[in-house]
Formats: sequence, structure tokens, C-alpha cells
Amino acid sequence: MALPQLTKKQIEKTLAEYCDSRVPKHIRHQLRLEFAFRGNTVSIYEVRPVWDDPTRFTEGPVAQFRFDPKAKTWTLYWRDRNLKWHVYDRKKPSRTFDSLLKEVDADPTGIFWG
Repeated sequence: MALPQLTKKQIEKTLAEYCDSRVPKHIRHQLRLEFAFRGNTVSIYEVRPVWDDPTRFTEGPVAQFRFDPKAKTWTLYWRDRNLKWHVYDRKKPSRTFDSLLKEVDADPTGIFWG
């Protein structure tokens, strides 16, 4: 079962506002925060110019949210240095996406923003 369209639209709006507010406008030529959907998963990632070629850009994943259609819950994931995703076990799966986004924003462990 796919992510409901209404839910996807709400999350797109929430994440667009979040990404816009997180990075000051005057540094967006050096850093952008973006998101992408893939099935029932949405990922937040940073986009930066490559250090030795500012005409190219690199993406660095920050966090991932996975929707379980049967349970109707979201689960938060973090990525390790080997590019593997792991369940963020400090926050249980939630029916509300916003509660998990707030955890990423607060980042009490430093695992998302460093």
C-alpha cells in the first residue's frame, strides 16, 4: 500500500517550510537542505558544492523517515559512515510525522547534524 497522497502533500508542505527555515538565505549558495520521496520513504539531505569544483554538487543524507502503511506509523532512521541506515531507537515509531521531525531538529545525540 502506497503512502496516501494527502499525507504526502502534507509532509511536502511541512518539509518545504522546514528546509526553508533551517538554512539562512544568505548561505544557500553554499548549503541547501532538500528532501525526496521514494515510495513510502522520505529522506532529508544536505546539498553542497564539491570543494574543488563549485560547479558540481554533492548530497549528504541527514535523516530518513519510513511509513508503515499497515501500522500507519512513521519510523526515523539515521545513516552511518558506511552509508547504511539504522533505526533511531531513541524515538519510537509515531503516527505523527512532525514529532519525528522535531527529534531530528533537536538532535539530542548529534547523530543527524553532528
